[in-house]
Amino acid sequence: MGGLTKAQRVGVVIAAVFYVIAGSMHFVSPDLYIRVIPPLLPWRNQLVATSGFFEILGGLGLLFLPSRRMAAWGLVALLVAVFPANLYVATNPAETGTTSISPLLRWGRLPLQAPLIWWVLWCTKRRTAY
Repeated sequence: MGGLTKAQRVGVVIAAVFYVIAGSMHFVSPDLYIRVIPPLLPWRNQLVATSGFFEILGGLGLLFLPSRRMAAWGLVALLVAVFPANLYVATNPAETGTTSISPLLRWGRLPLQAPLIWWVLWCTKRRTAY
């Protein structure tokens, strides 16, 4: 995996597996994802399928050098795009079916977006020669 440290190579493979599995879950259990989309957004089924598709595509793209950085930035865009759904879960547990999840976990998901963004960018940044 040209130009990456060993830690980055491990990180990029773990990220790829994580995003492929996470994206696949959009198709395995779409109702879980439909519930967390804020009701003001239209085409909720299509949004779930589209986000799942791009999550899988991004995960696979991380594995190949020519697409790695573009895939990372695509996943960053996706993480930013799904932030409103995470906020909706935190603020509307009854409507999203997440009342059984601790408020700490529901709200804790929000700042987790930053390390997820850092992770895909860090593990895809090629080392520069000094």
